Amino acid sequence: MSAKPIGIFDSGAGGLSIWKEISLLMPRESTAYISDAKYAPYGPKGKEAIIKRSIVNTEKLLDMGAKIIVVACNTATTSAITSLRKTYKVPFIGIEPAIKPAALATNTNKIGVLATKGTLSSALFYKTSKKYTQNKTMLEIEGKGIVELIESGKLHSQEMRKLLMESLKPVLDSPIDCLVLGCTHYHFLIPILRELLPKDIRIIDSGLAVARHTQFILKKKALQNNLDKKGIHNFYTNGSVETMANLMGWKPTSINKTY
Repeated sequence: MSAKPIGIFDSGAGGLSIWKEISLLMPRESTAYISDAKYAPYGPKGKEAIIKRSIVNTEKLLDMGAKIIVVACNTATTSAITSLRKTYKVPFIGIEPAIKPAALATNTNKIGVLATKGTLSSALFYKTSKKYTQNKTMLEIEGKGIVELIESGKLHSQEMRKLLMESLKPVLDSPIDCLVLGCTHYHFLIPILRELLPKDIRIIDSGLAVARHTQFILKKKALQNNLDKKGIHNFYTNGSVETMANLMGWKPTSINKTY
């Protein structure tokens, strides 16, 4: 048993979608969340820079006593998690697009993946896609500019809707029936996507699956918190406190701008 927190980091506020699933599934667990928004998005920065930021975030979470670390960023997972696992003894949980569930769920054998350039061009994405999409058509859609708009507090802006309509044009022109969200930031787009996309397109997000895998690893390594009280949650950012608060419907004072 361990009452130490689950550490979570992302290139910004997107990983809060993962935090939400973890906290709902395991209400006794405490968490420490880092939003590295000053350096968002990670994708264009290249592998070495992403590894460097991931190391900084990991060491800060370890200083906070993290017993397990969730890399709540698709791009950081594909670029850095192998290096992190070789360097640190703490267990790491990664994020990757839910291609397997989409491949199993599709009726048309045509699926779409909305992700950042860093994820779409990664070796892990290529390997996963090749494994699960044989005899299926996969449409890759790069979500240019989406993370930047979310991090600047423009989730519900007309600018965002215009950008999504442009990005999703290939989806509207193709008979896909599943759309995989390949970035944790994109979880917050789901209500907008449901307005813009045909009703028969299923939107697939990996948040709950990540939370369940985190729970499984905690059990396996006897790291669960069995104390009969709710966990304590701490949030840190080097970016906009208001963006994080607005995404989750919180008061800005609930977030520490000390990272």
